[in-house]
Amino acid sequence: MTAMAMRPFVNQVDVAVVGLGPAGASAAAIAAQAGLGVLAFDRKKTAGKPVQCAEFVPAMLGHEIGGIDTVAQQLIYRMRSFVEQQQPDETPDFRGHMVDRDRLDAQLVDQARAMGAKCEMAVGLAEIAGDGVLETTDGQCYRPRLLIGADGPHSKVGRAIGSRNVAMVETRQITVPLLQPHDATDIFLRADIIGGYGWLFPKGDVANLGLGVLPQERARLKPLLDELHLALADQGRVGRDVLQHTGGAIPVGGMLKCVGDLQGVPVLLAGDAAGLTNPITGAGIPAAIQSGMMAGAAAKAWFVDDGQALANYEEELEDLFQTSLARACLRRNELLAQYARFEQPDAAALRRGWIAYDAYWAA
Repeated sequence: MTAMAMRPFVNQVDVAVVGLGPAGASAAAIAAQAGLGVLAFDRKKTAGKPVQCAEFVPAMLGHEIGGIDTVAQQLIYRMRSFVEQQQPDETPDFRGHMVDRDRLDAQLVDQARAMGAKCEMAVGLAEIAGDGVLETTDGQCYRPRLLIGADGPHSKVGRAIGSRNVAMVETRQITVPLLQPHDATDIFLRADIIGGYGWLFPKGDVANLGLGVLPQERARLKPLLDELHLALADQGRVGRDVLQHTGGAIPVGGMLKCVGDLQGVPVLLAGDAAGLTNPITGAGIPAAIQSGMMAGAAAKAWFVDDGQALANYEEELEDLFQTSLARACLRRNELLAQYARFEQPDAAALRRGWIAYDAYWAA
């Protein structure tokens, strides 16, 4: 019998946070700072590893990350969008930081610990019962008074309350030598990259080069990325060596219901678990940190008997993210509808489906 079935001892805790990425660590820090007993755990052995994102953080978020200068590798000043084989369209003043994501995650976990949260790595969620009791992979059982699910696109916490990401993009990314100094994020929009796009994000003397496609196009990920890599290498922009591989799933279906209940245990979802990743760009770090901080604040308010705290959390998330996510879903669905009709999107359609162009923002 499992520990969940036997339940020899169930530990009580004020707040349990599942997942210690940017959302979970931010939530744990805010809740612990309020004096709550916080247990946060993550199945990864080391915070942020393996890195599964392109590592770009918009400039507007910098002030919310204490000590971002310690994890930033270089500044980004602009974006260049390559549509098919045409010359790039430049978006000036598109500023941000390329960061070491593993160092960012580790820093956020350290901040949560400094606030008093108990943060456990290499501990996953094995099972979650209908009454909110959690069994972890190290054989412990916990029943939190409030549960925060920040466990990524395939969230077990989300599934437990009926909120599940179903629309995904599969990504593959390589790290390659960068042979020419570069201060822009390069975006590659092509009709044969179905359901996603390609990217080159510079990071000092290396670059993250990747692609995202629909799950059913997964078999084409490697050849498409190899083709892009070879083309950029032939141009003398990047080296032919591959220094690192990574990849993973990104939710692209928009915002989910992010408040639930398990027999009296309130549940909040944050970050990817709440479907807050942008369905067009795949950007998720800003939304993860913001929603994590908001979840921690909602937990604090709920514990001081604010009966509207959880409803307010969901409403505030909608106010912040729903408009942009709904537009992204609309543009994404417009492109996918063309493929469903066995049509190839032309350059105008690809531009309409990308944030750099006025057509994207048009009614």
